Amino acid sequence: MSERIKKATRQTNQNEGLIFEKSSPGKRAFELPPLDVPAADPAKALGEAHRRGGVEGFPEVSEIEVIRHFTRLSTWNYAIDLGMYPLGSCTMKYNPRVNEFVARLNGIATEHPYQPQELSQGCLKVLQLLEKCLLEITGMDAITLQPAAGAQGELTGLLLIRAHHTKNGNPRKKVLIPDSAHGTNPATAVIAGYEVENIKSNAEGQVDLAHLREQVTPDVAALMLTNPSTLGIFEQQIPQIAEVLHAKGALLYMDGANMNALAGITKPGDLGVDVMHLNLHKTFSTPHGGGGPGAGPVAMKKILEPYLPVPVLAEKEGGRLALDFQRKDSIGRVRAFVGNFGVLVRALAYILAYGPGLRQATEDAVMNANYIRKGLEDAFDLPYTKPSMHEVVFSDAIQKKNGVSTMDIAKRLIDYGFHPYTTAFPLIVPGALMIEPTESESIEELDLFIDAMKSIALEATETPDLVKTAPHTTRVRRLDEVGAARKPILRWKPSGKRSEAAD
Repeated sequence: MSERIKKATRQTNQNEGLIFEKSSPGKRAFELPPLDVPAADPAKALGEAHRRGGVEGFPEVSEIEVIRHFTRLSTWNYAIDLGMYPLGSCTMKYNPRVNEFVARLNGIATEHPYQPQELSQGCLKVLQLLEKCLLEITGMDAITLQPAAGAQGELTGLLLIRAHHTKNGNPRKKVLIPDSAHGTNPATAVIAGYEVENIKSNAEGQVDLAHLREQVTPDVAALMLTNPSTLGIFEQQIPQIAEVLHAKGALLYMDGANMNALAGITKPGDLGVDVMHLNLHKTFSTPHGGGGPGAGPVAMKKILEPYLPVPVLAEKEGGRLALDFQRKDSIGRVRAFVGNFGVLVRALAYILAYGPGLRQATEDAVMNANYIRKGLEDAFDLPYTKPSMHEVVFSDAIQKKNGVSTMDIAKRLIDYGFHPYTTAFPLIVPGALMIEPTESESIEELDLFIDAMKSIALEATETPDLVKTAPHTTRVRRLDEVGAARKPILRWKPSGKRSEAAD
């Protein structure tokens, strides 16, 4: 069936062993001239306790071997610079190079967080401008840039809510979370000390308002609402949801990880949201993946402003900016310094580059998702038919009839030159295929993706074993994922004997 594959062919890059396997005693990547000054005694210079004779088993290789080794490894990687990342929920968009240029400027990349604030006025102004931009985008009153990622932003938001209720004499016990929310939400609520209660979605993928009214009691501190939800559907009843909560003294937390569908079009603060986080590394295009870095600012209404994490950026006389640590009701620090400054700079560069065009970027993201939806709705099952926002969720119900699962389809997609979509999430859709193209992709790339997915759907009918045994063109074939998770080989030993997971 390879004639259907328009984008990818079999890999031609070279095989590569471990760098340890290239090692030979005495090899080195540099050669220093003979010492022309008296040699210092390391034991006296550093102290014997701080001296290390060497690293056991450390590879000894030449410079060209080092260069070729890591260059060859780099050719095995998939990256946004190579092609589309259709990962739903993760929002893997292209990172414009101007973001990187700005983040590396002298006076930005070279500054130290411990230097006096008088010498940091330019950096503080960068933070102040970003705060103003994010408050305008969200429709909120106050913000902290400290949290290092979305999940930490969630925790910060719930700690603000807990502080608010505690100040009013009752921290409350429960947080309500819809079944279509991000998976980090219930974990965050538990870490913040709350019990979690689930809110069922109705047949259209919306919050069941009648069910919500029954569950909002004086014990409920907040509802954590992902909007648009993980189904890629906008919650149309959000003002009514806010009214139900506020009538009982509860607050509305919005998971803003999907702001790529809303920025420049609607403001959560205008819809009744009390507090929300933003994933700058998703909505505003900064390096993303591999565990960081990220940024998860938290924006809030005035009622939560007294509890902001310290330090808070404040403007003093004469326009001088300062970090204010003296706030008696603050929840304290949630991050070292003022957050991941380099990520914050990149996000501001992205926002300023777009300007009013930020709305167009949002509209393009929504349009691209719906273009894919239209192109694939005859080939894959669409469990929820409400209009899609920035992502679309199909299921493998049609392909399951031939024993082909969402994971099989994702693995086969690799043969077509695309990174897989998000598999098996959200959990309320059995066998989910979660696809998010972002605004980055051209119609040519979208058409290639649609053609690839249609071809795989046809293969699932005509030659299902071809799909179930994919990928076929990669350096490594399908892994034993259960074995890799439960019995990983975590390190290499020079003896050639692989260690057990306990090592």
